[in-house]
Amino acid sequence: MSPSEGTDPPEPAANADLPVVAPQLRALRRRASLTLEAAAQAAGLSPAHLSRLETGQRQPSLPMLLTLARVYGTTVSELLGETVPERDAVLRAGDMEPTRAGGWTYWQAGAPGRGMQALRVHVPYGSQGDIVRVHPGEEWLYVLKGRLRLRLGDATHLLGPGDSAHFDSLTPHRIAAADDDGADLLFVHTLLQSPTAALCLGPTTPETTHG
Repeated sequence: MSPSEGTDPPEPAANADLPVVAPQLRALRRRASLTLEAAAQAAGLSPAHLSRLETGQRQPSLPMLLTLARVYGTTVSELLGETVPERDAVLRAGDMEPTRAGGWTYWQAGAPGRGMQALRVHVPYGSQGDIVRVHPGEEWLYVLKGRLRLRLGDATHLLGPGDSAHFDSLTPHRIAAADDDGADLLFVHTLLQSPTAALCLGPTTPETTHG
């Protein structure tokens, strides 16, 4: 799910849904000792687009948050300003608050600060289905409900409940719900703990087109 090289994906205009994201993006970039230009290159964005995200002029989608979390060696939870008092091994269902970004809804299904990030995700029909993504790391997903259309490179797979996929995230991939009711899935991805590692692997291509 990524746009063509050198172009930025369209992002929804900023609103009150994610009020803390903009300052967090800037603070975490600075904590990672990355210039605006270096961070933008690592995320596959233009510096101007990243600047608009940091100033709250644009609202990042969930896939964009995932990309920036990898670049900064952190989690989506921290990007959103969410804090967990203790890093417990068990996360209770009642403590999972939904977050919406780019049309997707997701719930944290794991503790922050780990080498992997686990999410429960609802993918609505028609949302981000044309975005192609390419980035370092690995991804694993498991379909809970509905059907999911997964494009990996030149191959398209239709996954139903109980089906799973585990793939290298450097393979261009697109994810879309195949049915009107959308799809629910478990999603686990690796985090690059070192921003330098992300830069050494080359610029990521965030959102292009899903397919």
